[in-house]
Formats: sequence, structure tokens, C-alpha cells
Amino acid sequence: MPSEKVNEATRSEWRELGFYYDRDDSLKCWRIFGTREGLLSLAQSIREYAAAPSSQKVSEHIHFGPYMYLEVGTWTHPEITDHWIAGPVEALALLSEAMAAAVESAEPSAPIHLRQVFAPGAPYELTLTVEPSPYDPARADPGCW
Repeated sequence: MPSEKVNEATRSEWRELGFYYDRDDSLKCWRIFGTREGLLSLAQSIREYAAAPSSQKVSEHIHFGPYMYLEVGTWTHPEITDHWIAGPVEALALLSEAMAAAVESAEPSAPIHLRQVFAPGAPYELTLTVEPSPYDPARADPGCW
């Protein structure tokens, strides 16, 4: 069991990130919950990753969150798997634009499904949910309480 100091650090990382994520393998879905600002920050991070010259090479990637298991990377084709959300950088840039547009117009608590937009044949779904403010992403993580 983590110490309270570790738990507080984890809560702080979720709050700095601005969103909470988990992967539900029974539903085959990455689920990301956050404020509009937090989810727009995720879209911006993916946009910046796609624009970076260092991201051009296949298998390059970035990790998000205190546990670092949400991975976005460069791959030969768009895919959403239990491992990552990946594709050519051009496709990732389009995903970030679709994410931002959907988040901007989403009603709170209504799920945004992105598999069809990014990787229709992928085994996993990617779902974003704009949570009403105030939202504390750390509260969603049972492991840090």
C-alpha cells in the first residue's frame, strides 16, 4: 500500500494533468474524463507531439499520467489497442483536431467516441467525457485514496 506522501503526489499529478483515464479491457475502451480545459490540453499535447520532428520515427511515443500507461505514439497506421493510441503523425494531428472540436461542442457527461474518426477497425474504442466543473481527476482514481 502506497504511503500518504506517494498518494498525495499521485493526486497532484492527476490534477496537473487535468484529466483522468483508465482502460477497460472487458469493454475494450480507453476512457478519459476531464474538464473541457483538461481534455483540450490533452488534444494540444497530441498536436504538439505530432508536430515535433522527433516524433516522425515509427515507435516514438509519449506517456501521460501518474502511472504512465496511456501512451500515444507514431505507427504505420492508425490504431487504438490495449497498448496505445498510435498512427502516422498526420493522423495523430487530425485526431487532436477532432478531439478539440468534439470537446468544444460536447455537453457535459455525454461521451465522445473517437474510434470511427481515427481508427475504425481498431480493437479498442477511445471515449472522452467532459465532466462538469468543478471536476477533480484525482477523485476518480481509487488507488490514491
